Amino acid sequence: RKKEIAGLITASDWKQRQVKMKTKILNAIGPFPAKSPLNPKVTGVVHKPGYRIEKIVFESWPGFYVTGCLFLPDKINGKVPAVLNLIGHEQESYLAPLDQVIIHNLVKKGMIVFAIDPLGQGEHVQYFDQKINFSSIGYSVVEHSYFGNICFLTGSSSAKYFTWDGIRAIDYLISRPEVDAERIGVTGFSGGGTVTTYLAAVDPRVKVAIPCSWSIYNQRLMEMKGTQDAETLFINGLKQGISFEDLIEVRAPKPTLMTFTSRDEYLSLQGALDAYHEAKKIYTALGQTENLQLVMDDSKHWMTSKIRKEIYGFFMKHFGMQGDPTEVEVDILPAKDLLVTPSGQIFSSFGGDMVFDVNKKESIKLFETLDHSRKNNTNHLNQVLKSAKSISGFIDPCCPKADAIINGRYQRDGYTISKYALQGEGDYAIPFLLFVPDDLSTKHPVILYLHSDGKITEAKPGGKIEALVKKGYIIAAMDPLGVGETANLASRDMSDSYTGVLIGRSLVGIQAGDIIRVVHYLQRRSDIDPSKLGAIAEGEMGIPLLHAAAFAPAIQSVILDGSLISYRSVVTNRIYKIG
Repeated sequence: RKKEIAGLITASDWKQRQVKMKTKILNAIGPFPAKSPLNPKVTGVVHKPGYRIEKIVFESWPGFYVTGCLFLPDKINGKVPAVLNLIGHEQESYLAPLDQVIIHNLVKKGMIVFAIDPLGQGEHVQYFDQKINFSSIGYSVVEHSYFGNICFLTGSSSAKYFTWDGIRAIDYLISRPEVDAERIGVTGFSGGGTVTTYLAAVDPRVKVAIPCSWSIYNQRLMEMKGTQDAETLFINGLKQGISFEDLIEVRAPKPTLMTFTSRDEYLSLQGALDAYHEAKKIYTALGQTENLQLVMDDSKHWMTSKIRKEIYGFFMKHFGMQGDPTEVEVDILPAKDLLVTPSGQIFSSFGGDMVFDVNKKESIKLFETLDHSRKNNTNHLNQVLKSAKSISGFIDPCCPKADAIINGRYQRDGYTISKYALQGEGDYAIPFLLFVPDDLSTKHPVILYLHSDGKITEAKPGGKIEALVKKGYIIAAMDPLGVGETANLASRDMSDSYTGVLIGRSLVGIQAGDIIRVVHYLQRRSDIDPSKLGAIAEGEMGIPLLHAAAFAPAIQSVILDGSLISYRSVVTNRIYKIG
């Protein structure tokens, strides 16, 4: 990607890339459904000095409800600009004081503002439990990844749902007689900044975009902070050459303001600078250098008063509005005054579909295709092997890079334990413990042992491994990449898995390669009978072991203890993992 960007000089060069990348981005986020009737309803109106609030519910998909509040100035002459406000990860959504400050200031400066509840937040909690009056899964970020994971299994990203809600919200805005369809703006902070970049990239109706504390150079994020939440990911996004800065570049030269803070806990400051400087090249090539701006302030992850003033001023400038962009003091409204639904939740007031339900409908179509393929099971299984390698990103470790090195040995009653390390696929070692019985046998059956909590979990005296060794087995207990000694402790739990989504290399595929590397080592040992090689996996290690055993005939038998039943069971059960 860097080479391609370096070769873009003229406006024509950049425009050709815009067309290519716009297509890639649309394919990565979508496909979107056909537009259906919004069926909007006003559930209430609140009158305040100088403006009113209409409480809106509409259907972005048939039976999929979206709640929001439309803030309208009292004195509207003709058509006025409208701003769609996409909220970050605040659980209370636009009821949060910071969001209310921004919304009310934009309204006081003459703009209509539509604030909608993001998925998993406000009145749109996806797994609402009436017994606890909260999500049964957790707060917004946890819910986003929870339903995001089922989308990945069906070959899509939850980014589609966030973006589609935004597209349909704009559809609603331009249906209003007061709204100037040529002056539509979108802004959002943090997670709302993420969705702002998506929406502004794919919907040509967005004239002005202000993504706050998000649009950063993809490489810096991965180097410094790690991949983030599920909705920030496109399947195979990086593999296809899509980076976050492309989302800014495809909309050039339309006005875009990026905002960032100097001490952001979640994002890379250098990433913000790099994204801005790269995107500035296309704006310059297209002769609209001033239409891309970056404003920064000294703060943690936040929207400071300086940044907020710049937001107001940028909208006013590019909407052709007169007035003072200085922020004014506003009254923060109680949450109950802004609730759209009678119960405070779509789930209990209107029912309808959640992301799980829509994704399940898509899954059923895939199951029908799968079941049809199984009618010719020989061909089906041959295709499964090819597909599993491709989807998992498995690379066959055909030739060992080096033999294992030993890093210590000690004696226990009736057996020895040796500590080994084997070269992995990349710049890492695969650590494993080899338990060898003290008996007179020259050839032993061998069991490869994997545990999702690491190889030492059952390695203590009296553990499961010792029981097997004392029955005459050699046991190789290993930590594939991402487990035990090789676990990533520096970033979020699913950071490695989500990086895999972006690059087309899953942890499952990489771990299967590690398992096969250890199998190859075991086959070369003189004290092992290679015709009697089995494997046991506890917990989540069952999935990579199953892949490895399918790809490597040398693994004669497998035991999966506590493994996932099926991917089908995940996408068809609303609650697929508890805890």
